[in-house]
Order: sequence, then C-alpha cells, then structure tokens
Amino acid sequence: MRGVARITCLNAHEDRVTVALLAPGPIPEFPSLVSRSDFQCEAYSDCRVGSLGWADFNRILWNSSESAFKAFHENDLKLWYRLLLRSSSFFNLGLHERVGMTLLELCSDFGIEDARGTLLGVSFSHQDIASLVGASRPRITEHLAQFEREHFLIRDGRHLVVFADKLNASMGTHAHSERYIRDRLANTMPKENRTHVTA
Repeated sequence: MRGVARITCLNAHEDRVTVALLAPGPIPEFPSLVSRSDFQCEAYSDCRVGSLGWADFNRILWNSSESAFKAFHENDLKLWYRLLLRSSSFFNLGLHERVGMTLLELCSDFGIEDARGTLLGVSFSHQDIASLVGASRPRITEHLAQFEREHFLIRDGRHLVVFADKLNASMGTHAHSERYIRDRLANTMPKENRTHVTA
C-alpha cells in the first residue's frame, strides 16, 4: 500500500471508530476472530493498493532472504500486538499516559528524525488521536497542550515534533511497548518457518 490507511471498527454504541493508523507497506491480515467487531481498512489519505495471491507471494519469497520474510511477518503482527497491549494495559493508565503511548506509536510508524526531534510526517487530527485512545477531542487538545508545556513536543504548523526519547523515558515501563513488540516479534516464528509461506 502507498499512502496512509486506518483500521476502524464498531464500538459498543455501534459507532465506527479508528483503532489504528497504517503507514505505507503491507496491510496486515484480519484474523477471523475479530470479525464480530466489523473491522474495516479505509483510506486515510490518497492510497494505492495492490493485491497478490498466495501462490505468487510464495514464489516471490521462496528465494528471498530470511530478513525479507521476517520484515513482512513483523509488519503483519505488529498491529495486533499493539491492539492487544492497548486493550489490556490501557485499563490501568490515565488519559495522559495513553496519549503519550499513542504519540510514541505514531513516531515509530510515521516519524522523521531531524535536529529537533521526531517530526510526524502526517498531520493527524485531534479527533484521530481521540479515537485511538478512547477519549473526546477536547480532552486530547488539553493533553497535547500539556505535553507542549512539559516540553515533550512542539508544533510545526499543522505537524507535531515529538521529543520521543524524552517522552519515552518519562513514561517509565509503559513507554517501552514498542521495544517489547519488537522483541516479541523477533521470537514469534519458528526458525524452520521463516524462509517460506504456505497458503
């Protein structure tokens, strides 16, 4: 996929909400067990999407390096690890911490490092962030302003520049979800299954 997409689902009130934002790259597969929530992948910006059958996919990856398949596998599972961590750990976090974790996720996927910090290359609305953390747009505006006062981010027009290392350190153990995800994904697949895919 080229462009930015979002994954939405129906909440308890049958309203469609954004639960994830996807950077350019492979679109993760939707497990059958989440069908009850009516998950959908929708364009967030101008997108170009291609599809590939499993037979062609197997032929492409059969002679590819292990790192190429590992990267594809990690991308497919990263989103679902994040949603699992978010749904379980967010119950024990305040809104400020939830917003901080979401900013770190966005930095990981959409961040561009520059001399000031991590520039979010996509201008996400306060409503987008509100959907991700389960809050109202006015509350997100308040907490982003607080992060700015605490010198964890600055504004560059409609974009945010996040001081990701400083924010990560301030969040304590909760802020290491991205590192945890990477470590877990590195050990997810058995070695004998890392060099090919079956339908």
